[in-house]
Amino acid sequence: MVNPTYFQPPHHEVVDAVRRALAEDLSPLGDMTSGMIGADVTATAQINARKPGRLAGRACAAEAFRQVDESIEITWHRDDGDALEPGTVIADVRGTLATILVAERTALNFLGHLSGIATRVNEFVTICDGRIGVWDTRKTTPGLRALEKAATRAGGGRNHRGNLSGWLMFKDNHLVGMTIAEAIAEARDRWPGRPLHVECDRLDQVEQAVAAHADLILLDNMSPDTVREAMALIGPKRPDGRPIVEASGGITIETIGDYADTGVDFVSSGSLTNSAPVLDIGLDIEIDAVETGR
Repeated sequence: MVNPTYFQPPHHEVVDAVRRALAEDLSPLGDMTSGMIGADVTATAQINARKPGRLAGRACAAEAFRQVDESIEITWHRDDGDALEPGTVIADVRGTLATILVAERTALNFLGHLSGIATRVNEFVTICDGRIGVWDTRKTTPGLRALEKAATRAGGGRNHRGNLSGWLMFKDNHLVGMTIAEAIAEARDRWPGRPLHVECDRLDQVEQAVAAHADLILLDNMSPDTVREAMALIGPKRPDGRPIVEASGGITIETIGDYADTGVDFVSSGSLTNSAPVLDIGLDIEIDAVETGR
């Protein structure tokens, strides 16, 4: 059983992202509309899934309510990585109506966006059915990468390098005045122990990367048939290891199945994070009885 913390982004990233989102929504005068509601008016609300999918972003939603009003009580019924059906009650929220309304949109924005990523990733993972792994990319929303990569994990996918310091990855534009062999040799000298990844869009480049003992090979914008040719050059998995092989470039939910049996280890797609549809998640509020008198 997977520890639920595996699906969570670093806490400081959550706090910072929510702080920026609330500042965007509340500067300079706060929520003028909710400010007209009496502080004695309380409410109970439910966060509900309105479409099927996978949950992600729970920590961000909780943090949005916490930053607005620490007295708001949240009872969670689902965790990140859980499957959702229409009508699934994700959480109960209780507190002052005005502050619930202040936090509502920020909390739902994070839940909808990150659950949409988890849902799209899970669709890819389901099609692959264990034959290959699904990797994300660095094509993420600026400032939200750690959150979106956590959502990828919640959907059953795996994380590619987190940033440019994760490992070395040589693309055509990096190989200025160097061969693949020269680049790998120099990188091993400068950065010993760091994985070395080579992007190849031609079969002769694949041969060079294999000969130079690259740790990872990216087969970029190759058709499934060309990927199979490349895998014949790379060879099958061996006890002594071979490069991890990734196929990428224009792979979508419509085409990923064509790559599942090519022999690669992973497929990656920027569409997992940069164009996943938002999952429809709503907040239904029931206002508690308010006593009035003269």
